[in-house]
Amino acid sequence: MSPEKVVDLQNWVGRTRDVEDIVTPRLVESLSATLAPHAAKPGDAAAPLGLHWCLAPDIADAGELEPDGHPAKGGFLPPVPLPRRMWAASDVTFKGSIALGQSIRRHSTIRKIEEKQGRTGSLVFVTVHHTFSAAGSPIIEEDQTIVYREAADAGDGSRAAAPAFAVLPPAPHQQAVDVDAVLLFRYSALTFNGHRIHYDAPYATEVEHYPGLVIHGPLQATLLLNYAALIAGRAPERFSFRGISPATGPQRLHLRATPRPDTSLELDVADADYQITMRASAQW
Repeated sequence: MSPEKVVDLQNWVGRTRDVEDIVTPRLVESLSATLAPHAAKPGDAAAPLGLHWCLAPDIADAGELEPDGHPAKGGFLPPVPLPRRMWAASDVTFKGSIALGQSIRRHSTIRKIEEKQGRTGSLVFVTVHHTFSAAGSPIIEEDQTIVYREAADAGDGSRAAAPAFAVLPPAPHQQAVDVDAVLLFRYSALTFNGHRIHYDAPYATEVEHYPGLVIHGPLQATLLLNYAALIAGRAPERFSFRGISPATGPQRLHLRATPRPDTSLELDVADADYQITMRASAQW
């Protein structure tokens, strides 16, 4: 990518957008059913944790979508000249819980745009800060990192042979989750995520060259967030996650958690070959 284009992209830093949504019974019931039996509703919370990732999604007319199913770039998000997009990481602080019937406003600001060189070529990282508020009071703050990558070659979806289980020691807390195409479709529908890698197998394997349908990063994070709350008996005050490698389905994922002396939990997701696909941390 040329330096001139990077300078142009910096013009998007500081851009803001406000979107409102309502926590409806149908949305709460649908997410609970999608996560069952892995949903946690600590305390008096009406909804499982991670519901905020289903609120105020990006909505665009069919004619405004790119070939991958995402809304065209150049509006709120910068026109990064790289075709592949993934949710790379998030750092979330919970100041309250989402209640049924609330009107939620999400205020988003582009905080940072960085270009880097990775193993697969050029990368652009866009950091977006979100504030979810109810009745004017912030209840969730989040820094989301989106990564844009170059187009995939046919060999990009392959990876080295999986290590033996002994290389990855068992964690004190472990739970298996079976992920199939129906779960991926339902989560895409809940989040109004048109990204075809999650539900269109021919596109995922033949165009973006993944081994199969890609399991959403925020779906894995939602499972870990709820698992942390089930272990601790209450919702964490802070939760962060980072994608390590793509997880593709259908397959069985393994949620793993290790308590730390400071009462936090270190968590990860391992795929069926016991390779780590996501790492996370929950703090109280």
